[in-house]
Amino acid sequence: MVVPANSEAKAIPRPPEAGPGRVGWSRRWPAWAPRAAALWGAVYAAVEITWAAAGTTVPWKAHASHAPAVQLLLAALALLAGTACLATTRTLGGPARAAVATALTVTLPVFVVGTIGLPIHFVTLMFLSRVESATGLAQVLLNTAGAALLFLVGLSHRRRLRGHCPRCGRPHPGTGDGPLVHPAASRASNRTRTAACLLMCGLLPWAAVKSIWLLGGDALGVTAEDWQRTTGDGASGPARAAASVGIDVTVLAGAVGVFLLLGLLHTWGQVFPRWTVFLAGRRVPRPLPLVPAWLTGVPLAMYGTVLVVLAPLMATGLLPAIEPSPPFTTGSGLTWMVAFGGLAFGGLGLGLIVAARSYAARTRPACAAARAETGAAGSSA
Repeated sequence: MVVPANSEAKAIPRPPEAGPGRVGWSRRWPAWAPRAAALWGAVYAAVEITWAAAGTTVPWKAHASHAPAVQLLLAALALLAGTACLATTRTLGGPARAAVATALTVTLPVFVVGTIGLPIHFVTLMFLSRVESATGLAQVLLNTAGAALLFLVGLSHRRRLRGHCPRCGRPHPGTGDGPLVHPAASRASNRTRTAACLLMCGLLPWAAVKSIWLLGGDALGVTAEDWQRTTGDGASGPARAAASVGIDVTVLAGAVGVFLLLGLLHTWGQVFPRWTVFLAGRRVPRPLPLVPAWLTGVPLAMYGTVLVVLAPLMATGLLPAIEPSPPFTTGSGLTWMVAFGGLAFGGLGLGLIVAARSYAARTRPACAAARAETGAAGSSA
C-alpha cells in the first residue's frame, strides 16, 4: 500500500480469526440488511399507525407534535422503503431497478431528517436528566435505525449493480463473506485536518458564553443568576455537579465530540494508544468511532445549519424575531445565542462528517480475495 506523504503509517496487528457466529453476522451484512430493513419498516408502520389511531402525542420539537396525517404518511414511507429493500435481493429489470432506486432515494432523506433530535436525547441520557418525551425518544430511535439500514441496503445494492463485492466494494471472485485485510494506520491529510479544526472552532463562542454565565458573569443581556435559576431547576445531579465547577453539560458534551473528532483524524483512532493499557496496540474496530461520528455529526450539522440560516434572517427582519423568554430579556440577545448555537452545532457536526469521511476512506478494508487478486495482477505486470 502506498501511504501519502502527509500521512503517518503504522502496522496494525492482525485481529484474531472470527468464530462461526461472528462470521454469520458481521461478514454477511449485505445479505441480512434488506430483510432487517423490511422488518423495521413493518414495525415502524405499526407503531406510527397505533400512535395515530390512539391520538398519542409524538413531539418533533419543543411545543410541536406530529399530526396524525404525518404519522400515517411516515408509516406509508416506511412500508415503501422496506418493500424496496426486499426487492434488492432479487434480480430486477431496468424499470424495477429504477423504481427501487427512486424509493430509496426518496425515503432515506426523510428518516435521516428524523434523527435530528438524537444528540439532544444522547446528552439528556448521558447526564441522567429527565427525558422530556418517551414517544419522542422512541420516534428518533426508530428513525435512526431505519436511516442506518436504508443506507446499508442502498450501498450494497449499488455495489452489486456495478459488479463489485457488496461488502468491500471491490471487484473480486468468490463470495463476500471471507476474511478482511485492513490497511495500515494513517493520519488524515493536512487539508482535512485543517478543515475539521476550523469547523471545530465554531464551538468557541457558544462555550465562552455558557462558561461566563456559570462563572458568575453577564452576557447577551442575561445575568448569571437568571441563567442558573432558569436552567438549574430541572437539572440532574451530574449536571449540577458540572455546573458547580463552571462547566455546562452541553460544553462538556461538545468536548466529547471534539475528542471523537481528533481520534478520527489521527492514528490513535485506529490503533489503541498506550494509555488504554489492556487494549494498547490493538486495532480499533471501525464502527467504534464511525457509528457515533455519523449518528451525531449528521443531526448536528442539519440542526446547526438551520440555526445559522435563521439567525441573520431574524436579525434583518426578513423573518419574525423570536419573543425573548427567561432568562433572555432582549430579542437581540436571543438571536445572538441562536447564531452561536448554529456555529457550535453546525461546526462540530460538519467537522465530524469531514473527519468521518476521511477515516472511513483511510480504514476501508478489502476482502482477502480482492487483495490477492490485486497482488497477482501486480506480479504479472
